Amino acid sequence: MSVEGNRRWWALGALSLAVLAVALPATILSVALPTLARELDASAAELQWFVSAFTLMLAAGVLPGGLLGDRFGRKKMLVVALLIYAAGSVFAAVATSPGMFIAAQAVLGLGGAFVIPLVLSGLTVMFTPEERPRAIGIWSVANFLALPLGPIVGGWVLSNLWWGWVFLMNLPVLAVALVAVVVLLPESRSPHRPALDPVGMVASSAGLAALTFGVVKAGQDGWGSAGALGGILGGLAVLVLFGLWERSRGSRALVDLRLFRDERFLWGTVIAGLGVFAFFGVLFAAPQYFQGVLGTDAMGSGIRLLPLLGGMMVGAGSADRIATRLGSKITVTIGFAILAGALVLATATTVASGYGLAATWTALGGLGAGLALATASSAALATIDADRAGVASALMQAVQKLGSPLSAAILGSVLNAGYTAHLTLTGLPAQVRDAVRDSVFAGVAVAEKAGSAALLTEVRTAFVEGLSQLAWVAVGMAVLGALLTLLFLPARATRVAITAPQPAESGHDVVVR
Repeated sequence: MSVEGNRRWWALGALSLAVLAVALPATILSVALPTLARELDASAAELQWFVSAFTLMLAAGVLPGGLLGDRFGRKKMLVVALLIYAAGSVFAAVATSPGMFIAAQAVLGLGGAFVIPLVLSGLTVMFTPEERPRAIGIWSVANFLALPLGPIVGGWVLSNLWWGWVFLMNLPVLAVALVAVVVLLPESRSPHRPALDPVGMVASSAGLAALTFGVVKAGQDGWGSAGALGGILGGLAVLVLFGLWERSRGSRALVDLRLFRDERFLWGTVIAGLGVFAFFGVLFAAPQYFQGVLGTDAMGSGIRLLPLLGGMMVGAGSADRIATRLGSKITVTIGFAILAGALVLATATTVASGYGLAATWTALGGLGAGLALATASSAALATIDADRAGVASALMQAVQKLGSPLSAAILGSVLNAGYTAHLTLTGLPAQVRDAVRDSVFAGVAVAEKAGSAALLTEVRTAFVEGLSQLAWVAVGMAVLGALLTLLFLPARATRVAITAPQPAESGHDVVVR
C-alpha cells in the first residue's frame, strides 16, 4: 500500500471517526441503564449482562479480527465490521426484551472487536515509526472523546426522545465513517497471508471470553464466587493450551510468538495495560462522585468530564513531540508520575471539597494517561511491520481491553468495601440498611426519600472514604507502571536499514526493530 502526503492524515481522520462511532454506544449505555430497566422490565442481573455481553464479545473477537484483516484486507474487513456494528445498533434500538437486548450487545461487541485492531493495524501500516506517536495520539483522543460526549448527548436524548434513538443516532456517524473509509483508506493486507488457524481462533476467543467473564463475575459476586473462580481458572487454562498449540504451529500460528521477543512490543503492551488499569481509577470514580455526592444527573456528569478530555487531548497530542526529545522511557514515566499525582490529589476529596478539586484531578489524570498510554502504545507498535500489524495490534488491545473489567472488579471491590466499612446506620431497619449498603446511589435515594440530612451526609462521607481507598490502589498501579517503564522499556527504537530495499506496504523503505 502506498499512501502519500496529506491523504494519510485524511485516512487517519476516517479511522478516528470509526473509533468514535464504536465508542459512543458503549459510553451511552451507562446513562441508559435506568431507562432500559424500566422499558424492558430488566432485573439487576440482566442489567449487568447488558454491559457484560459487549465486554465478552469484545474480548473474544479481537484476535480473530486482527488475523482476518491481515489475511483478507484491513479496509475490507473494517467495512464489514462497521456494517456489523450498524446492524447491532438497529437490533438494540428495536429490542423488546432483555434477552433480545443482550443479543444486540453481543453483536455490537463483535463489531467493535473487529474495528479496534483493524484501526490500529491501519495506523501501523500507513505511518512511519516517526509518525506513529502523533497518529496514535490522534487515535487516543478520538477513543476518549466518547467519554463525555456519550453521557451528554445520551442524557439529552433520553430526557427528550424515545430511548431507542440513543442507538439509532449512531447510524449517521457510522454512515460517514463507512464512506470515509471506502474513499480515503487504502487497502492493505499482510504480504504473506497468514493461515486461518481455526483451532487457535476458537481457543483464543474462548480463553479470553472465559477470563473476562470470570473477572466480571468477580466484580459482581466476589472473587470467591464459583463464576469468578471458574471463569478465571478455566480461561487461563484454555489460554495456556492456546499458547502450546500456537507454539506447535510455527509459521502457521494465529499469533506469532516471536512478537514477545521484542522488548518494545512486550513491555509497551504490558505497560499500556497497567496504564489502562490505573487510569480506570479516575474513570470509575469520577462519574459516581459527580452523581452520588455532587448530585448531578448523567448529562451533568458528562459535562464535568470535559476537563478529563481536555487533559487527555493535551497529553496524547503532545506525546509524540515529547517522546522525540526525551525518548519513550522518560515520556511514559512522566505520564505515570502525573497520573499518580492526580490520584493522590483525589484522595483529598471530601463531601465539601466541591467540583474545583475534582476538575483538577480529572484533568491531571487525563494529561498523565494521555502521555503514558499514547507513548506506550506507540512504543509497542514501533517495531511491527505490515506483515504482523493486525495480530500485533489485536494482542495489545486484548491486554488493554482486559484491563478495564479487571480494574472495575478490583477497584469496585475496594470502593464498595471502603463505602460499607464507613457506614454506621444505627437505628435503621435491616432492610433499609441493606439497601443503603448496596451502593451510594441506593443510599442517597433512601436518605432523600426519608428526608434525613444526617443519613445523606453519612452516605456521601462513606463514599468519599471508599473513593480515597480506590485512589490509593490506583496510585500503586501507576507507580508500578512507572517502575516497569524505567526498568524494561527501551528508551528509543533502533533503526535497521534494509540491505535490499523492499518497500513496506506503507511505502517506506526503513523498518524499525
